Amino acid sequence: MDWDDNKLVGISRSLTDFCYCCYLSDLAVRKEYQRVGIGKKLIALTKEIIGDQTMLLLLSAPSAIDYYPKIHFQKVDNGFIIKRKK
Repeated sequence: MDWDDNKLVGISRSLTDFCYCCYLSDLAVRKEYQRVGIGKKLIALTKEIIGDQTMLLLLSAPSAIDYYPKIHFQKVDNGFIIKRKK
């Protein structure tokens, strides 16, 4: 999490086994705090915690598709989902 005084400005949430993979389920930065490196910082902290041997993966919101390749995420074609009904 990242704070400006007592205002939450960014958050990341992950699930990992600390061995094979870490699923970054949420990455969010307040609109007025975007483009100043907060998202990159939160991802860097996640990578630091999980270590170099654990893969970091995520599902991107359509509006963020172009962001992740800029910060060294590689797009993959071998994923599958079952969408939620609601």
